[in-house]
Amino acid sequence: MTRWLTEAVPRGRVAAFRTLIYLFVAADLVIFTPWVRTRVSVPGDLYQPLLIGRALPLPTPTETLVTVIFWSLLALALLAATGRAPRLLGWAVCALYLEWMIIAMSYGKVDHDRFGLLVALAVLPTAGRARHGDTTRTEAGGWALRVTQIAVICTYFLAAFAKLRFGGLDWLTGSVLARAIIRRGTDLADLIAQVPYLLIVAQFGIVAFELLSPLVFFLPPRWRLAMVGFFYSFHAVTIATITISFAPHLAAMTSFLPLERVRPLVWARRLVGRGTAAPLPTPPEQIRADAGAESPPLGDQASVVGRPAGP
Repeated sequence: MTRWLTEAVPRGRVAAFRTLIYLFVAADLVIFTPWVRTRVSVPGDLYQPLLIGRALPLPTPTETLVTVIFWSLLALALLAATGRAPRLLGWAVCALYLEWMIIAMSYGKVDHDRFGLLVALAVLPTAGRARHGDTTRTEAGGWALRVTQIAVICTYFLAAFAKLRFGGLDWLTGSVLARAIIRRGTDLADLIAQVPYLLIVAQFGIVAFELLSPLVFFLPPRWRLAMVGFFYSFHAVTIATITISFAPHLAAMTSFLPLERVRPLVWARRLVGRGTAAPLPTPPEQIRADAGAESPPLGDQASVVGRPAGP
């Protein structure tokens, strides 16, 4: 079990995953969760912190606190994406983003798609230094990626458990997807809803796929990547039909991918290199002229062993 948890991976994969995760944190602040800053206008009495917020304890959000967290986290996440000071910057980003999520989820709604991302932020500082393109292997980095993978799969499996725990078998045979389509469905979802019993079949399929998701760890590498591709396609359909984004979860799920093969800077350099003009070929007559000029006269040739010099 320990060998599986610490399976060594290329340091380049850890570096790429680290850059992607920290860039996503920066994007999350300005694209997906900028609404957290509006929580300061909500009366403090409505702030009901999560268990971790009560245990620490953390202060009630104020405009100053939220503003400081926002700008500090944005700057530190961008710095951490460079790979410098991985432990210092990593722990700082982890602590600030955790507080950002506690503020976001302490007003009545908790999103489960953040679990894998939070685990990734917690374990990345332990991976140590890693450079893009480095093929040497690291067990510390392998452990960080494996723990993130486990968190991603737990998100699926525990989601199915929650569906059956709170909704029972009625979740499978009820109108869960139908209500979702009515609330936030797209034109594509309207077309799908017209097919008899298709939504019921889809609900059975969702629970089955979530319960079977741990099988990804028992598949050969090629089939494992195929199953992860299926996970991504599932979320693509979800976005296209009921406009629910699992962006943080999708970012954490890249821990399954061979990210060391993705080298945008190298690709850009190659593209620029192809755009430079190649030198024109030398004409054949110029080649012959140069060869004649470089050839020494016959009388200057060195003598062959056993023969006199000259003609």
